[in-house]
Amino acid sequence: MNIGEKPVLAWLGDDFTGAAAVMEVLAFAGLPAVLFLRPPTPERMEDFPDMRGIGIASMARTFDADRMDEELPVLFDILAKTGATLVQYKTCSTLDSAPHIGSIGKAMDIGSKAFDTNTIPVMIAAPEMRRYQAFGQLFAGTDAGVFRLDRHPVMARHPVTPMGEADVAVHLSAQTKMAMHCLNFEVLSDLEGAKAAMDIAQGGITIDQMTSADVTSAGELLWGAGHRFVVGSQGIAYALVAYFQKTGVLAASPAVKGIGRAKRMAVVSGSVSPITGDQIAWALDNGFVDIRLDVVRACEGDLAAEEIRVLAAAKAALERDQVPLIYTARGTDDLAVMQLREAAGDDLAQINDEIGTSLGRILARLVDQSALDRAVVSGGDTSGHVCRALGIDALTAAAPTIPGAAICFAHGGTRPLTLALKGGQMGSRDYFGWVLNGGGQK
Repeated sequence: MNIGEKPVLAWLGDDFTGAAAVMEVLAFAGLPAVLFLRPPTPERMEDFPDMRGIGIASMARTFDADRMDEELPVLFDILAKTGATLVQYKTCSTLDSAPHIGSIGKAMDIGSKAFDTNTIPVMIAAPEMRRYQAFGQLFAGTDAGVFRLDRHPVMARHPVTPMGEADVAVHLSAQTKMAMHCLNFEVLSDLEGAKAAMDIAQGGITIDQMTSADVTSAGELLWGAGHRFVVGSQGIAYALVAYFQKTGVLAASPAVKGIGRAKRMAVVSGSVSPITGDQIAWALDNGFVDIRLDVVRACEGDLAAEEIRVLAAAKAALERDQVPLIYTARGTDDLAVMQLREAAGDDLAQINDEIGTSLGRILARLVDQSALDRAVVSGGDTSGHVCRALGIDALTAAAPTIPGAAICFAHGGTRPLTLALKGGQMGSRDYFGWVLNGGGQK
């Protein structure tokens, strides 16, 4: 088998952290990849030659259907012109979506027209990240064990897209008029039969995965089925890499070392996930400086004054050679979450946007005024706001941490910077410390 010299995969991420996850899977396996944080011009693409993976990050997970109709066709067209063998709409591995916001089904409808296809493979599972699909049902692992998605301690209580359905096909059926099917383990036991079934069953086709062997088979299925447009998590990149390594066209992934301890680092978090709450608790127990952004002040029109206070506290911490940890809440049960909802009322989405923009401004000023060389952002939506504020337009992988949240080189900003973007529900308890020390495989 020959994978040629053109890009293997081009992808559109529905949030910033998830989009970066695909890049790191490819890059750390030996397939150079770049993630653009805004639509690149042809001239900007030329600054990153010989890429085997090309991604564009968006905030489509926060879009309604009208905005998807407006923005996604243009982005799909840019990716199609890269010549990549496969073009992916990248979703979260915990299926964050609903008919009214971040609709994966709507993205499938748009992609079906853009790529003139009636068959769309859908691979949400990523066993490397403890995301499993069995007979159509999606499961996700936590420190407390593996849970079916509708019983997951985080996703079942997600503040925007709570998961009340674990069957991927059923969940997506509420978002698209396309027929939805599942290639379950019985069908996948005969790979040639599975390819034939995929061709016959037009519509969206979800794919079961549990083991490393399943991952490799899924890669073969995707690469050989002839369907250019695919939908799913970074599990798609894992599957392609596994198949390429099995066939010998790609060497086994080398161990990737860290990049050393940061001289000056800051953390900002707009996540309310309990996993992020545990990470904040670990960091505060290990010398990071506690700086809470009072989100209720955003509802009172006093956010600018709060920014000034937080910025001063963060600068003072950096002058003491400490790491400022700026956050809005310490988990779902933080009193600030309830207070913000009550104070914001119907304006909650707008207020959340203002808070994310505020965190971005704070971090941008710290980079410029306090000579940060590394930053960490927790929260997919927050990451988008922060990257815009920093003027960053592209990322390339620097060092691994947890799957899906590597340390990256930031391109296009005012200063050299390494940056780690982490989804709220992701990561080990010591994640912030791991990034401070430069990442690398443990």
